[in-house]
This record gives sequence, structure tokens and C-alpha cells, in this order.
Amino acid sequence: MNTPSPENTPTPPPPPPSAAVQPSTTVSEEQIWAALRQCYDPEIPVNLVDLGLIYDVAITGNRVDVKMTLTAPGCMMGGQIAGDAQTKLLSIEGIDEASVEVVWDPPWHQSMISAEGRKILGLE
Repeated sequence: MNTPSPENTPTPPPPPPSAAVQPSTTVSEEQIWAALRQCYDPEIPVNLVDLGLIYDVAITGNRVDVKMTLTAPGCMMGGQIAGDAQTKLLSIEGIDEASVEVVWDPPWHQSMISAEGRKILGLE
């Protein structure tokens, strides 16, 4: 029987770098707000940010958590609006997880609409 000597044994190539070792893309809060500005209540021609519906944004690594509200608790489009926001957030490079929670405290009021939103709605 012919046994190869250690000098004649080929060295296997090193394993490819793990995905966990790859540098992560840093996501800025500005990117999150910009994505949320692309989301609209289908009944109102103003984005969620300018309507004052976004209450909180938290970024942890590749995850973003958003707390938002709706203009009225009985809004039948709430799930669709939150789902659209989540889809927009997941389209940001570097975001792998996104949670959009609809909350009711504090209750939304027209005073939460930004100056730009008020202008679009003709409230100024």
C-alpha cells in the first residue's frame, strides 16, 4: 500500500469568509425617514412622516423598529399602510429586519401635521 507522505499531500484551500465576518452596511436614520416619506395613506395625498404618523424610529444593527399611528383608530387601511412601510424599510440596503407597530398613544391630531403637509392639504 502506498501512503502519501505529508510533504506530498495538497493543502486544501482556505474556507470562504463567513457572511457574519463581512462588514455590515451602516444605515442612517435619514435613510429610514426618507423611505417612510415614500409611504402614503391611500386616502390622503401626504406621506406618513408629514402627516405626523411616525412616532419613533430605532435602528439596531441591521434591524429597524418603527412605531406609528393612524389618523383614526377605525382606519381599515392600517394593515396595508404598516405593511407598505415595512416593505419600504426592507428595501434599504443593510436592513434585514423591519418591524412596524401601530400604536394609539398619543392619539393623532391634525396639529401633528408638518408645515409641508399642511400646505399640501390646504390647511395654511
